[in-house]
Formats: sequence, structure tokens, C-alpha cells
Amino acid sequence: MAEDASDTLMRIAAFQRVQELQQAYGHLTARELKPGFEFEGQRIPLVNRQRGIFKPRQMRFLLSIKTVFPRPGRKVWYDDQREVHRQIYGSDESVDYAFMGNNPDAADNRWLREAFENRIPVIYFLGIAPGRYQATLPTFISGWDANTLKAGLAFGLPAREGVVRQGSLSETVIGVYPESSLERRYALQSVKRRLHQSSFREAIIHAYDGRCAVSGIPEPLLLDAAHIVPDKHEKLGQPVIPNGLPLSKIHHAAFDSHLIGIDPDYRLHVSERLLDKEDGPLLESLKHLEGGTIHLPSRPTDRPDRDRLALRFESFKAAA
Repeated sequence: MAEDASDTLMRIAAFQRVQELQQAYGHLTARELKPGFEFEGQRIPLVNRQRGIFKPRQMRFLLSIKTVFPRPGRKVWYDDQREVHRQIYGSDESVDYAFMGNNPDAADNRWLREAFENRIPVIYFLGIAPGRYQATLPTFISGWDANTLKAGLAFGLPAREGVVRQGSLSETVIGVYPESSLERRYALQSVKRRLHQSSFREAIIHAYDGRCAVSGIPEPLLLDAAHIVPDKHEKLGQPVIPNGLPLSKIHHAAFDSHLIGIDPDYRLHVSERLLDKEDGPLLESLKHLEGGTIHLPSRPTDRPDRDRLALRFESFKAAA
């Protein structure tokens, strides 16, 4: 049973819409996903808010799957809610996705099987924080087991990175099924990197209540999660909250370029290179940081690690 042309074109429209949303917002919430996507004058949903496996009535095959990141104290409904991050970091090629309920012949689970049998590319909305998702696409159902009540997920190769193959229109536009172990490992490594970056960013921004640690700007879309000690440092470069700062784009660039520094007492320093310049209000706002202190998270355990700040501040002084 092959995917028909109408289903393929709807799938392409859905993928393109999700890519646009992710490019605009970074991470997606119910607010961005609720309007769905448009196809030939129709509004078609992207997800079912109540269920993790979704096929629109207009489509022949499964469109999306979802794993939520449970809120503290909330019930975990499926094993994959608790395990998926661990599996992604620990796996070599693929991860598990739990069936809904215990009946493999239930509609949702049949959709998984049909997507597996027909190599249908789907959108995987991976929970990275409560109510927030990273869209991983294309994702393929790479296995289906009625005994374990689990499907396997393999992450596809984006069309621009994939090898050239004779395939369907969806492969040409959306991406390529990973045939070999090498391709699956390559694709999974990409997912690991993005999950690492996303999880670190969400944790840092949440700890600081969505505000820049330097300027106090309260808009998460303008913020990056900056490492205090770069992640290449084997001992102190871990992606943990005490090694991070939420910084606006301009302050992140200035911090990474050693134009602003932060000492172990959380005081701000501005390089002589900037202090000697005269050029408008933006530069003046950076110069006025000299002698101030950064905004700190409310929980003491989330505050920047003083040893890491000391190490980074040495680099700032050496660059002066």
C-alpha cells in the first residue's frame, strides 16, 4: 500500500509549516501548534492535544507523534515520557515509542504499524520541557512489536543532507529513510546535539524566569543560553544550570568576545576596547554595565558557579 499523491502533498505542507514555526519560535507550544496547517483552503490539525499519536481525518497515514515532558508531580501516562531523553542520549541508532494502551490493534497503534510498513515520514514532537516541544523531522517508524507494545523510531536524513536516491516525492522534499546503521547513527547524533542544546536552554531560561541575566530583558525569544565554561572543557563544561547564563543576543556576543566579563562576585566588567568608544545609545548601554551586577535566579543552587566564573574571568582579563 503506497502513499497517494494527495496524502504526500498534505504531508509536505505540514512539514513545511512546522519548519517555519520552529524557525520562528525555536521551540513549539500548544499556542503555535493549535492553528494547524493549511492545504487547499482547509485547516488541518498538526496534533491531537489529548493523544500522542495523530492522523488527521483528511490523511491516509499517520502525520505526527508526540512525547510530553511531564510537569513535576503530574502523572506519567506512558513509559516513553520518562525514558525518551535517556534513550536518545544512550542509543546508537533508534529509540522506543510506547503504544497507546495495551491493545496493539487499537486505531492509534495500527497507524504506527501502517507508517512502519509503508516507510511514511512523520513529525515527532519531542517534549523538552513542560508544554514545550522540539519538532524532529523526518522521523520514521522503524519497528512495530505487538508483544512489547512498542514501536521503534529512526530519525531520517534531511533532503539537503541525504544521499541521492530514487524515491517518492516526500523523500525528495522531506527527507530520506536511513537505510544503513551509519546513516541512523549520523541522524541520531544530530538529534542528540539539538536535544542537548534545547534542554540546556530551557533549563537556564526557566531558572532565571525568562529574563536576561545582564539586562533583565523579559523576552525568552531574544535569549540564548550561554555557557560560562565552554562545553569542550572536560571537567567544568557540563550543560548544567550553574554553568549557564541567559543572555540576549548582543550580550551573548559581547560575553563570548570578552567585551564584557563577570567576576566570581557576579560583578560586571566592560573591556577598555568598548569603554574608549563613542558611538550611540546601544554602545552606551553596554558601557553602563561597568560595575553593575547580574540578575540572579531565585534558587541558590541555580546561581552561577563561582569557580566557573573565576576561570572565565581569567580569559576576559587575558583578552584585555
